[in-house]
Amino acid sequence: MIARYQTVLFVVLLAASVVMGGVLWHLRERAHQRLLAGEDSAPTQAPQVAPTEQATLLVASDADNSLRTQVQTLPLPQDAESRARVILGRLLDLYAAPDSAHPVPGGASSVAQVFLVPAPTLSSSPAESKSADKSENARAAYDGPLLAVVNLTGSFAASHPSGLETETLTVQSLSGTLHANLPRVTEVRFLVDGQPRATLAGHADLTRTYLAADAAPTEGTHP
Repeated sequence: MIARYQTVLFVVLLAASVVMGGVLWHLRERAHQRLLAGEDSAPTQAPQVAPTEQATLLVASDADNSLRTQVQTLPLPQDAESRARVILGRLLDLYAAPDSAHPVPGGASSVAQVFLVPAPTLSSSPAESKSADKSENARAAYDGPLLAVVNLTGSFAASHPSGLETETLTVQSLSGTLHANLPRVTEVRFLVDGQPRATLAGHADLTRTYLAADAAPTEGTHP
């Protein structure tokens, strides 16, 4: 005959086993639901990588104050503004390299944004220009000359070597590189941290509009 305390102990153990089984089943279901939720939120396609293309850089050299054409292959997005930013970023990466012929710290992150807008023309009245800016369809269909607005970072301007020749070479190389890859870019303006700035590092005038075609390379193409 089974003792009473043994019967009670058996019932308690059985109840505890049932409760633990229920808790484990609940935890398993929660883990399963989280797994399913993670699968649902995961991308179904791998991110697309921009195709590699050739880009023409006008690389400055402090040795003789020249601009040398250099062709590089790099992944370029289709969007023109993003494309311009990537190309200028590669140019500034060359300047930030230890063996640079035009040493300027900062690299690609020094280009915050590049905006492309219709270039102002003498034949357009202010009213016409204002109307064109308000029409998204008109801007999308626009195929005339462009003004590139390059927004540089404050840290880039603060660390740029001071001097008329070195600052001018930087501005000209950025302008010429834009024109070489986006021929419709005929004019370039520069901002620093989204604001107008008098000079780049004390000398090169950033209040003016630069004609991109004026920055002509001094030498031929080098791979």
